[in-house]
Amino acid sequence: MTSHDNLGFTSSTNAVYTRKDSPPDMKVKITHSKGKETPTSNGRNEISSGIYVVELQDKKKKHASVGSETEEYDPYCHREVEHPTTNSETLLHLLKGSLGTGILAMPMAFKNAGYAVGLVGTLAIGLLCTYCIHLLVKSEYELCRRKKVPSLTYPTTAENAFREGPSCFRCFSRSSVHVINVFLLIYQLGCCCVYVVFIADNIKSALEGHVMEIDTRWYMLMLLLPLILINWVRNLKYLVPFSTVANGITFASFGIILYYLFREPLDFEGRAPVGDVQNFPLFFGTVLFALEAIGVILPLENEMKTPKSFGSPCGVLNVGMITVIFLYLGMGFFGYIRYADLIKGSITLNLPDETPAKVAQVLLALAIYVTHALQCYVAVDITWSDYLGPVLEKNSHRLFWEYVMRTCLVVVTFLFAVAIPKLEYFISLIGALSLSGLGLAFPAIIYTCTFWNVTNRTEKIIMIAKNSAVVAFGFLGLIAGTYTSLLQIINYFKSMDVSP
Repeated sequence: MTSHDNLGFTSSTNAVYTRKDSPPDMKVKITHSKGKETPTSNGRNEISSGIYVVELQDKKKKHASVGSETEEYDPYCHREVEHPTTNSETLLHLLKGSLGTGILAMPMAFKNAGYAVGLVGTLAIGLLCTYCIHLLVKSEYELCRRKKVPSLTYPTTAENAFREGPSCFRCFSRSSVHVINVFLLIYQLGCCCVYVVFIADNIKSALEGHVMEIDTRWYMLMLLLPLILINWVRNLKYLVPFSTVANGITFASFGIILYYLFREPLDFEGRAPVGDVQNFPLFFGTVLFALEAIGVILPLENEMKTPKSFGSPCGVLNVGMITVIFLYLGMGFFGYIRYADLIKGSITLNLPDETPAKVAQVLLALAIYVTHALQCYVAVDITWSDYLGPVLEKNSHRLFWEYVMRTCLVVVTFLFAVAIPKLEYFISLIGALSLSGLGLAFPAIIYTCTFWNVTNRTEKIIMIAKNSAVVAFGFLGLIAGTYTSLLQIINYFKSMDVSP
């Protein structure tokens, strides 16, 4: 969903699984997240929870990595998906989930890094993100094989991995679910903040010269009620037609942007190959925000007709991520070369005062408006199904409180957007703060824990060395990127003579 940007998230939330040994009505939607108690060998109940619930078998059954019964179990053969997707459909969803506001911010990322560093850095970060996604997918498959369940989700994969890792990690298995949920909430709500700023900025730019000039915050205020209303839609299937139209609009608008990028010869004069070192963390956060679609990876893989094709060398993941990386390289490089230091938080704001440019700005604003509901849906699902819903299970006004919760989440994103109406700061902050962990550090930790007890000494040393480097890089990016982005935000407040 994102993404980043979850333009294709609707489809990835519709998978329904049925256990072969379960009653006919025991179906679990991939988006449901209510916790489930399962008995363990010591007689106690433990809870597996996450954004997407899966039906877990009795833990009295051993899940050792050896044994003929475990070896013969293939999770891919036990998945029963109501509407499985083909490889091409999954690839399309992956591309839609990765192409959104992030790609429009890539020229600003190249401005912060310089075009030479930008090219090398974007390629390196993209390949690292792809590697980490592979780690997460492999971990999920191995844990499903051991537990004899058809699928797991990001939080439940982490929970089960921690239980099988080094003893120092096992006590964090339950809390890992909440930690990942918090990071996902930060990411999803942060994306919604970015969307509010993006919509307001582009509508304001499109209407300049035609209406009285007013502050961007007034446009945000006018957006508040429409955003609340679209987020009151409780069933995503009602948004599917609008999402399909929004995807078409997005690609058409990209075509208009490319026309303006190449209609005149490009000039390298005044374009820096290497930017200021202090701005590199901003580049890192922006690229992570743009490239990562970690929230939709497992849902997409879980609902495929041929899931083995997802992570194969020429499979959906590699083809999709390579395509995305080169699209981002092109937009970032040529966008920066075209506009140089004049580039803004979104390249749409640099388009000339011409009718096609104005049309592109309005259309993209409408497309992102629809996407706001898809992005916020994940935050709603986490908040309601994992935390508030169970508390209000027997409340007679349960539906009313759900609408209150939906409204509050929208208002929170609105208030943050009003407080910091700077698109580039938000994008960099959210990318560094949440995706450094979700997209880099956590997959490496999960993989290490998953295979901790099934590797020999040499393999374990190599695995620890590689994954420790990834974790260190992820946390370094988190700290440096978050600090630099917050520093930019503080400086913005100071320049406005407003106390942060």
